[in-house]
Amino acid sequence: MKRLLALCIALSLFACKKEEPKDYATISGKIENSHESKTLKIFKGREYEKVITIADDGTFKDTLKIVEGDYSIQHGEQYGVMYLKNDNESTLNTDYESFDKSLVFGGDGSDINNFSLQSFLISSDYFTEELVSNGSQEDLDTAINKYNSAYEELKKKYVDVDSIHIAQMDKNVEGQAKQLKQYMASKIAMRAQFPEGKASPTFVNYENFAGGNTSLSDLKGKYVYMDIWATWCGPCKAEIPSLKKVEKQFHGKNIEFVSISVDEGRGYKGDAAKAYEGWKKMITEKELGGMQLLADNGFRSTFIQDYKINGIPRFILVDPEGNIINADAPRPSNPQLVELFNTLKL
Repeated sequence: MKRLLALCIALSLFACKKEEPKDYATISGKIENSHESKTLKIFKGREYEKVITIADDGTFKDTLKIVEGDYSIQHGEQYGVMYLKNDNESTLNTDYESFDKSLVFGGDGSDINNFSLQSFLISSDYFTEELVSNGSQEDLDTAINKYNSAYEELKKKYVDVDSIHIAQMDKNVEGQAKQLKQYMASKIAMRAQFPEGKASPTFVNYENFAGGNTSLSDLKGKYVYMDIWATWCGPCKAEIPSLKKVEKQFHGKNIEFVSISVDEGRGYKGDAAKAYEGWKKMITEKELGGMQLLADNGFRSTFIQDYKINGIPRFILVDPEGNIINADAPRPSNPQLVELFNTLKL
């Protein structure tokens, strides 16, 4: 009887003992086709940073002592956001080559993380390149309504997400739609102002890197694809590899690729002379093709102002008669550009 009583007391003490919560979070997972850096960085501004080593097979596991909240994740050139909390065990699995679309969160906090991710991804289903390039006001309104409806359905799917994250995402979704409206308003207005078939504004005697001066009228008889850019413009430079590829694809066709630089001192502490040398140096070092011209007065050039250009890069396509085909043509990195060129039968 005494032995039975002692056993019951021992079992009772064991059953009542509460496991202490861990003062750290555990994160693990696998990244297929991982970047050569072989690290996963978890950080929040300057407040926190932890670098996790990724094994050769793409797997990783580590612990983090953190303050509960949303953290940025980075692997190579890919970024994301992940909610973390001490005592949680969370997983992250993805393919580096399609990072966002293949990303799946598991374990603790997975509902919050997958909800946030899917809320971000649904925008690409409705705010497409086609909408931005050619959409009307009606197209924009329809896309925003569908986007909002899809987001509301997503909230019904992830019913356990806390109110703080819901409110934060509501704000993000509303802000994204507002930004698109503002951006599209200027594009829609520009299309109305520069319709297809209207005579293009012209430039006269722009300095040609190859020597001499060139005017738009000199190119009559050819289609002209113009790239308005500058050496200090990151998005402009990002288009260079794609532009080279498109130039090569249509080499020998009835089209001239013309890059017009608006360099006038920005990025060179306002020194126009250094900006001029920087323009020539970049053309040489990056082996830029096509026809390289320099606008006569930067953003204040008559041609630039006539086209209402206040942001770059900007791409313009005119026909052999000097009439506008598209005053806001697709970028070289956009597959729609090649599709457009193919319809012209250059």
